[in-house]
Amino acid sequence: MANPLTPDVLVDPVVLTRALVDIQSVSRDEKVIADCVEDVLAKVSHLSVRRVGNTVMARTKLGREQRVILAGHLDTVPVNGNLPSTVVDDLIYGCGTADMKAGVALALHLAVTLPDPQYDLTYLFYEAEEIESEFNGLNLVAREHPKWLEADLAVLLEPTFGTVEAGCQGTMRVRVRTRGRRAHTARAWRGVNAIHAAGEVLRRLEKYHPRTVTIDGCTYREGLSAVRISGGVAGNVVPDECSVDVNLRFAPDRSEDQALEHLREVFDGFDLEVTDSAPGALPGLDAAPAREFLAAVGIEPAGKLGWTDVARFAALGVPALNYGPGDPSLAHAPDEHVEIGKIRDGVATLYRWLAP
Repeated sequence: MANPLTPDVLVDPVVLTRALVDIQSVSRDEKVIADCVEDVLAKVSHLSVRRVGNTVMARTKLGREQRVILAGHLDTVPVNGNLPSTVVDDLIYGCGTADMKAGVALALHLAVTLPDPQYDLTYLFYEAEEIESEFNGLNLVAREHPKWLEADLAVLLEPTFGTVEAGCQGTMRVRVRTRGRRAHTARAWRGVNAIHAAGEVLRRLEKYHPRTVTIDGCTYREGLSAVRISGGVAGNVVPDECSVDVNLRFAPDRSEDQALEHLREVFDGFDLEVTDSAPGALPGLDAAPAREFLAAVGIEPAGKLGWTDVARFAALGVPALNYGPGDPSLAHAPDEHVEIGKIRDGVATLYRWLAP
C-alpha cells in the first residue's frame, strides 16, 4: 500500500496522530506501521536509520556533548470497534490514540522537522510493549544492539496528560498457596479444606496498609491486591490445595529482593512462588537535560503510578521520564481518545526544550 505518512501529514502532529492510529498495529502485527515509519525516516538526511524486527531506530550524529532518547511503542491492544479514528470537537477517538500514538506522532514529527537540536537525539519506535516482556522491542534492542540505548536521558512518550511522570513503580506477582487434605464432603471432618485456609491470606490483605513514599518530590503510593484465586477438585471433594495470586506495586526505593522479602513478611507461614517481577525506576530528575525539560514543561513532576519501560533504561543507568499528550486513564478503553490541544501543547513543549 502507499505510505499514508506523506510530507503534508508529517508536518502536522494532529493529522499525523490520526494517520498513525488508522494503521492498525495490534501487538505482534506491527510490520506495516514499522515499514511506514522506516520509509519516512530513511528519507531524512540528518538521521541514520537502523531496524531490528519491527523496531526502528533513527539518530542524529551532530557531535553534541549529550544525547537524549525519545521513545514510543508502535503497538496497541486489540481493536474494540474503535477504528478508524474519528474527530469530535477537540477530541480524536480511536484505538491507541492516548496509548500512545499521539506520543509517537510527537517523536516522528520532531524527527522529520528538527534537523539541528541542542542535543543529539535517538528516536526509538518499538514493537510489542503491550504484551509479554520477551517480545518487547526495547528488550530485544538491549540484547542485540545495546549501544542504541546509550544516552544521558530518555523520555518515554507514554500518556501522562501533558505532565512529567518521573520514574515508575516496580511490580511483583506471587502465588500464595494453602495446603489441605482431600476428603469426601459427606465426611468433611476427615479432610482439611485448603480454600477455607485461604481466608487468612485474604484477611491479611484486607488489613494491609500500603506505604506512601516521596522521592525527590515525587510521591509513589504502594498497593497490594489479590488478583486471582483458584482451588477445588470437584463438587463433592474437600480441596487439598488453593492459591491466591497477589500483585504488589512497590515504590522505586525498594529493590525486587526487598519487595520479595516484604511479601514474605506479610504472608509469613505460607508458601510463595514468584510468577512475575520487574524493578521500579527512581525519578531521574538530576540529569541536566531532565532539569531543562522540566523547565520547558513548567509543571511540577509527579511519580509514575504504574510500570513503564523507563525501568529498562534505569536498569542500564540511563535516567528516564514519562511524558505524553494522552490521558493514562483512557488507555485501552473502547472510548479511548486524545485532546488535540494536548498534542499541540506537547510538540510546542518539546520544541522549547530541544530547539537551540
